[in-house]
Amino acid sequence: MVLVVNQAYDDSGHEDSGHPERPERVSAVRAGIDDLHLGSDLIVVPDRVVTREELTRVHDSGYLEELAAYCYEGGGDLDQDTYATFSSWPVAKQAAGAGLAVIEELHRRGDGVGFVVTRPPGHHALRDRAMGFCLLNNIAVAAAALRSLGERVLIVDWDVHHGNGTQEIFWNDAEVLYVSTHQWPLFPGSGAASEVGGRLAIDRTVNIPLSPGATGDILRQAFDDIAAPVIDSFSPTWVLVSAGFDAHRADPMGDLHLTSNDFAAVASSVANFVPRPGRLAMFLEGGYDLDALRSSVHATLRSVLGEAVATEQSSRGEPRGDYVTRVQRDRLAAIEALYSSHDEEST
Repeated sequence: MVLVVNQAYDDSGHEDSGHPERPERVSAVRAGIDDLHLGSDLIVVPDRVVTREELTRVHDSGYLEELAAYCYEGGGDLDQDTYATFSSWPVAKQAAGAGLAVIEELHRRGDGVGFVVTRPPGHHALRDRAMGFCLLNNIAVAAAALRSLGERVLIVDWDVHHGNGTQEIFWNDAEVLYVSTHQWPLFPGSGAASEVGGRLAIDRTVNIPLSPGATGDILRQAFDDIAAPVIDSFSPTWVLVSAGFDAHRADPMGDLHLTSNDFAAVASSVANFVPRPGRLAMFLEGGYDLDALRSSVHATLRSVLGEAVATEQSSRGEPRGDYVTRVQRDRLAAIEALYSSHDEEST
């Protein structure tokens, strides 16, 4: 099985060299890919220009114009976490196009796994605002392009932070299922189990908030017991992954205790829902400890490419079956309330 890759990133750093969203992240990801020793099975696809129509499926026109102007005027801090440089606008467009290029190559081949290496990341970007290091929502642009072709898209997001931008964009879209595992409470403050989708897409959002210190066995149990039945019923025709690796126990941005093997295990579970070869693409999101990022990318890609993984041991904690019960209870109560409210308005 081939790995189809596109690399689009901003090689300029923040004026504060200590900013975690830095160019060295891409070098760590490249090293993790190189560790696979794929040879001719590594396909690097050329850049693809994203069109305005493709961007406005998920972002407001006014926001795009303001962001472009801000960058070309020299950039600066958009908020306390998010910055832009002079080159950020063309690079952000290149990153959004990278996902489209990978998907189109997978579709052409009918085989392989895609991995989109982009910085800045994207899943916090809202329709009308940059946020959380993110300027454009790369995975949302790709999902919306697939939706325009009549596909049913599953987005799985295992970044330590909730992908509030992706959730917002597809909140009322019944043909996109958004599943997120994330630490909670944590930035950006969204992602409660009771957030289950809008009135037009009830149960098309599945949030699995994890308590600080959660280990891989808890994540896998929650995914298998809560998310898997919803995914199975949804029957996606494409699977996209917001692959953030900042839930690793060594990462400074969160307090989950996952290892590289835990990412590989959840990736293997996600891969079970890919309907046919060439329908899985992963998008780099977070991951700020460089050694952990390298090993996690390596282990995850080995897993989805069908190879044995032998890196860090999977993490285990105390039995937490009550946690899954509580999350499921909150989800079902929210779903019932939405349906009851809809029925009352209809009478």
